Amino acid sequence: MPTSRMQRLVKDRSNAAVYIVAESRLGQLPVKVKASGKKQAPSKGSNAEAVQDGLDKESYELLAKIPGSSLVGLKYTPLFDFFMELQETAFRVIADNYVTDDSGTGVVHCAPAFGEDDHRVCLAAGIFETAGLVVAVDDDGCFIEKITDFKGRYVKEADKDIINAVKDKGRLVSKGSIEHSYPFCWRSGTPLIYRAVPSWFVKVEKIKDQLLECTKETYWVPEYVKEKRFHNWLEGARDWAVSRTRFWGTPLPLWMSQDGEEIVVMDSIEKLEKLSGVKVTDLHRHYVDDITIPSKRGPEFGVLKRVDDVFDCWFESGSMPYAYIHYPFENKELFEKNFPGNFVAEGLDQTRGWFYTLMVLSTALFGKPAFKNLICNGLVLAEDGKKMSKSKKNYPSPIDLIDEYGADALRLYLINSPVVRAESLRFKRSGVYSVVKDVFLPWYNAYRFFVQNAKRLEVEGLDVFSPIDKVSLLKSSNVLDHWINSATESLVSFVQQEMDAYRLYTVVPYLVNYIDNLTNIYVRLNRKRLKGRTGEEDCRISLSTLYHALVTTCVAMAPFTPFFTEVLYQNLRKASNKSEESIHFCKFPSTTGERDERVEQSVNRMMTIIDLARNIRERHNKALKTPLKEMVVVHPDNEFLEDITGKLKEYVMEEINVKTVTPCNDPLVYASLRAEPNFSVLGKRLGKDMGKVSNEVKKMTQEQILSFEESGEITFFGHCLKQDDIKVVRQFKRPENVSEKEIDAAGDGDVLVILDLRADQSLFEAGVAREVVNRIQKLRKTAQLEPSDPVDVYYKSVDHGKNSLGEILNSQVQYIRDALGSPLVPKEMAPTDMVLVGEESHDVHDMSFVIYIARSCPVLSPDLAHASGNNDHVEALRVYLLSRSLSRLKNQFQAGNGMITVDCIEGYPAINLQLGKHVFLSAGDFYLASRS
Repeated sequence: MPTSRMQRLVKDRSNAAVYIVAESRLGQLPVKVKASGKKQAPSKGSNAEAVQDGLDKESYELLAKIPGSSLVGLKYTPLFDFFMELQETAFRVIADNYVTDDSGTGVVHCAPAFGEDDHRVCLAAGIFETAGLVVAVDDDGCFIEKITDFKGRYVKEADKDIINAVKDKGRLVSKGSIEHSYPFCWRSGTPLIYRAVPSWFVKVEKIKDQLLECTKETYWVPEYVKEKRFHNWLEGARDWAVSRTRFWGTPLPLWMSQDGEEIVVMDSIEKLEKLSGVKVTDLHRHYVDDITIPSKRGPEFGVLKRVDDVFDCWFESGSMPYAYIHYPFENKELFEKNFPGNFVAEGLDQTRGWFYTLMVLSTALFGKPAFKNLICNGLVLAEDGKKMSKSKKNYPSPIDLIDEYGADALRLYLINSPVVRAESLRFKRSGVYSVVKDVFLPWYNAYRFFVQNAKRLEVEGLDVFSPIDKVSLLKSSNVLDHWINSATESLVSFVQQEMDAYRLYTVVPYLVNYIDNLTNIYVRLNRKRLKGRTGEEDCRISLSTLYHALVTTCVAMAPFTPFFTEVLYQNLRKASNKSEESIHFCKFPSTTGERDERVEQSVNRMMTIIDLARNIRERHNKALKTPLKEMVVVHPDNEFLEDITGKLKEYVMEEINVKTVTPCNDPLVYASLRAEPNFSVLGKRLGKDMGKVSNEVKKMTQEQILSFEESGEITFFGHCLKQDDIKVVRQFKRPENVSEKEIDAAGDGDVLVILDLRADQSLFEAGVAREVVNRIQKLRKTAQLEPSDPVDVYYKSVDHGKNSLGEILNSQVQYIRDALGSPLVPKEMAPTDMVLVGEESHDVHDMSFVIYIARSCPVLSPDLAHASGNNDHVEALRVYLLSRSLSRLKNQFQAGNGMITVDCIEGYPAINLQLGKHVFLSAGDFYLASRS
């Protein structure tokens, strides 16, 4: 019983029996039943305390209030007399605080062989010091012979008979059922009992301090598992029971005499063979159990036999660093060079399992930890938060997941989850899909875009793509080339840094951000360059930059996504003969540490401007296809403005679809300034002065704010405030007589972006052209055309009597050609034998038209008929040219410096054809020539 709790002596009025009950448990005494058969409720007398405690005062009388400590040492008569010979030391009251008064009566019976706390307190009290521990239940869970009334009975089946026996003795106060948690065998579902068994122990308590010191030498991720969970477990470490009473397992190498006085520990097969004279070929117990050793004390003491127990399997796991290379019998030098191991990884539950046994054995044997670094993962639970169970099937099949999403997606999902921070993960199938959607698809799209445009060079008859070396690429004049090279350098450096620190969970978010930048900034903004619209040399520079970014990313991420990166690498390596055969043979990318932070800052500023401008468009439902007249960027820093209006200006204009970008370094022209204190920074520093300083900051005038931005500091009430202490907010000041629908702005507190939303005829025409191009691109996709497929695009206006669409498209020829890679040709200029691959009708701004996409084919100039004077010859030439492969014909013209000779048409003389004069390789080329 707990010594600190008060007990009550209570007398039963019906039979004069006296009970000892914890003060807080008086209400647990059984309620007496009246003659009427109804239970009597507690009376409502003057003793409010008794009523409050729920005691039936008409049935019980309170005799005394005593501390639990006053009962310690008192003897009592046991319920059964099976062990009366132990009454000198047993059957007395002892105390311990593990007994609680929130259930039962506050007094419990101790059975030292069947409970950990029971054993502890009885051992401390000397209950079984003389007679030894009494175990009344055998290995089968049945009562032993000494329990004569119930011998041979399974303990759980004897409950009712035991209750009846207590009742017959007149000692049953009350009976009933209480639902509570209880251990069951997870395999058979049968109830378990806690029973003391003889065991062999490792003296862990003796080396506890040494264990704590060895643990300090190790690095854990996350650190709190080491500092709290594992440290606390070591602080309370007890001797380790390493033996188990099973058949299968590693036999304990202990040979003991029958009287237990002689024990021999076998530390090698050689020793066992020498002492026994038996050749040992197998160490399983059914081979070694029959091997005996003669006693050193003489024949009269018999022989030594191996003890029946086998090792706890955790002892074997903890021996892994030595056992797997058969140390110390072999590989001694190998072991000593590589111990402790670099790192281990396992679940949070192993803080009391494998991590513990590794540390105990290595400390005991070598005085050092078994590992240098440790990654601890949490538990993967079912989606409802319950433990995954084969019987309940409350988790998706791993095989199905891998078949549907791939092993890399599953791996990356787990790496990017709380489970690698030693926290629990509620596994969701949708989470694996999100990895595919957010990581692998954008990554693959960037790779596919590269492959399509690298192949396009060959299709167009140019030299096969071969990547330019990285050193030469550093000379590129394109700012985005420098930016993605710097971003790739940052990615490699970050991955290496985090892997050195064993932090798996930080890599995936960084990778997602990098891939987003690669696809949505570099590839998106460089489409013209990558497609060759800015010249072959610039195209090869951008393709080479993208190639190196993809290869480097794949190599850096290969440990995380081994299959996906291998597939990409096997195709990418074809462009370089020096590449390793597998990505997993490649060395991790080396980093120079030279990041171009200035370029990264410039691009970040550009993306901020683009995002703000997009927000304005979304507010006013202005689609990106609709061009706008002007965008004004307001910021006091000229360097900031130079970033936007310098080398990045073209990208900003194209992405926002504005005609001009105007910088403004005078914030007061378009904005009013407002200062706000940074409470998170100033709160701790200013203390009581925070309120009055905050008020002064909010009252700062426009001039004070401008002066503060220039000098970088300002003082209030003796406190010097820096730029991190005050946030300057720019609020748009709209010009007079202008509505929000005409001009609007957006800002982030640092920079202000203003868009002129007013439309004019030129903007309308540009918008129509964008809409038409958009319809064409969608039709190309519907027709499943590759970017490198040579096609001509035609249009026909179906607005009878109107010519507005033709005029608009004629005014936008250059934009359409840049967007499509070829001009948009009027349908009347199409060859009569064109091969259509797609046709669609559309209506844009009340203008109806039809789009046609046809395979490109050679077109002969009308001048050729006049030059030759023979229409039959011209027709034969046309048929001949149509029969030729377009790419081979293009190569032939390139080889002949724009000239070829056709001398293979029977019945007609040889004729020289000049590209661009007599023949054109597409209707688009002929259309452009006719316009000029």
